[in-house]
Amino acid sequence: MLDIKLVRKDPEEIARQLARRGHNFDAAGFAALDARRKQADMDSQSLQAERKSASKKIGELVKEGVPVEEAKATVNETLDKIAAQLDQLTQEARQVQSELDELLMATPNVLAEEVPEGADEDDNQEVSQWGEVPTFDFEVKDHVDIGEELGGLDFESASKITGSRFAVLHADLAHMHRALIQLMLNTHTQEHGYSEINVPYIVNADSLRGTSQLPKFEEDLFKLRHDADLYLIPTAEVPVTNLVRDSIIEADDLPNYRFTCHSPCFRSEAGSYGKDTRGMIRQHQFEKVELVQMVAPQQSDAALEELTGHAEVILQRLELPYRKVILFAGDVGFGARKTYDLEVWLPAQDTYREISSCSNYGDYQARRMMARWRNPETGKPELLHTLNGSGLAVGRTLVAILENYQRADGSVDIPVALQAYMGGKTRLEPR
Repeated sequence: MLDIKLVRKDPEEIARQLARRGHNFDAAGFAALDARRKQADMDSQSLQAERKSASKKIGELVKEGVPVEEAKATVNETLDKIAAQLDQLTQEARQVQSELDELLMATPNVLAEEVPEGADEDDNQEVSQWGEVPTFDFEVKDHVDIGEELGGLDFESASKITGSRFAVLHADLAHMHRALIQLMLNTHTQEHGYSEINVPYIVNADSLRGTSQLPKFEEDLFKLRHDADLYLIPTAEVPVTNLVRDSIIEADDLPNYRFTCHSPCFRSEAGSYGKDTRGMIRQHQFEKVELVQMVAPQQSDAALEELTGHAEVILQRLELPYRKVILFAGDVGFGARKTYDLEVWLPAQDTYREISSCSNYGDYQARRMMARWRNPETGKPELLHTLNGSGLAVGRTLVAILENYQRADGSVDIPVALQAYMGGKTRLEPR
């Protein structure tokens, strides 16, 4: 959530900045609401002063010869009127504050200055490329055909037991899926200094509000019918980041707040009707290894570069060609101030597709969660900066391996870095 003090200072400037990302911020509406709130506070203070003054009237009236009981009745009548007016003002102030909160909760983050302008995803700027795009002397197959020929990818059974946009993995592909998770977790914990964590896959609405999925993206979530306040997680970012909700972290402890977490992710894909209906690219349930960092504000820019680099290491270990792009203003996620996407090469689509999105949220999530650190220079609590990214999306990594390592006879080579996790096996053979 944006700092209301900054919005008050120059709502027109906030509106200009948010327009970069295509958001129409109602600066005049905000100013009008804030003026009503301010007036209600002023009127309330005036009435409180009047009430204090009226309380002293009893003694004055008695000195003027008014009987004590009559003086009390007169003053009490005045006090009752003031109390009624105060109650009305309090209700009005609460209503206005609720409208202000609702407006700010529906307002996205302000972007970092270096985020490029752009109208659609074609304007995302390539930062770098890694690896060589493979060439084939046979007709390339997509991961669906490859996986089915291997006897490991089963959409028919998934459709029977659940529905569309789910998959069942068998035998070697199930093993490779697990091996990828182990490779990612081991790399991030043993080499990159993250602490592995296991969290609930069900969260409450407060957690989703804290990381900005609610109220904006409720239609993309799976809500549990038996309890209106509980949802399946769309990403491990939600429970992991909320570990610091309503907390104050000492500066010396901040290095301990670097987490990696493997979890399933559940998304309704409400806004993606007709997109990527074939295969494992876009599913209702998939798995990721998430990277989350909580840092002091002055560290967050460097932390984003570091975190993104950690995700890149996995792609490099697997020798999968990819590119790194910085998202343009209109494509950056609701709560993020800057985002890098890592896009892996998929031969069957003849293009790069997102496999990791790494974002710096600044203090946007922390303000919603009241997540703070104690600045040793001032001794006072200040808002943390939060970052997260996929390190990596497991299903899409599996897809990329099947397509990039395919052979003419239908077999698939196993990346060297993964072979030790698969009992020394070097190739998947069709059945």
